[in-house]
Amino acid sequence: MKLIVLGKTKEDYLRSAEDEYLKRLQRYVKLEYLELPASKGETKAANCLLQEEKHLLNNIKSQDFVILLDEKGKEQSSRDFSNQLKEWMNHQNNLCFIVGGAFGFSASIKERANAKLSLSKMTFPHQLVRTIFLEQLYRAFTILKGGKYHND
Repeated sequence: MKLIVLGKTKEDYLRSAEDEYLKRLQRYVKLEYLELPASKGETKAANCLLQEEKHLLNNIKSQDFVILLDEKGKEQSSRDFSNQLKEWMNHQNNLCFIVGGAFGFSASIKERANAKLSLSKMTFPHQLVRTIFLEQLYRAFTILKGGKYHND
């Protein structure tokens, strides 16, 4: 399983949270965490998306099952996401989750995606989305392994 993000997490408190969930996830899954360069020196969204597209396409393999974290993706409860994750893991190899940059994804990356997942209808900074997603991924594995879940 792979998680690709664009740009570095700048805030120490967010980096600490990411590190904590990456550490917790180690007991459930081998997760490759790739921080790719975000677009630099560009102010136009289209140019940023093209730069980021190149970086993404260089790191997505043909056999990867690509899931974009996208505001127009499917919303799910934590339990539904854990069931979807189980389904993907049972039927797909090389799950590859991608958190886009500030402008989202180019049309080419959206076309390459096998699925799109939304964390909320609300808007979050893309750096915070990383922590939220890592927590939800950890929660999904905890649910699948029969761990204690706050609603039980």
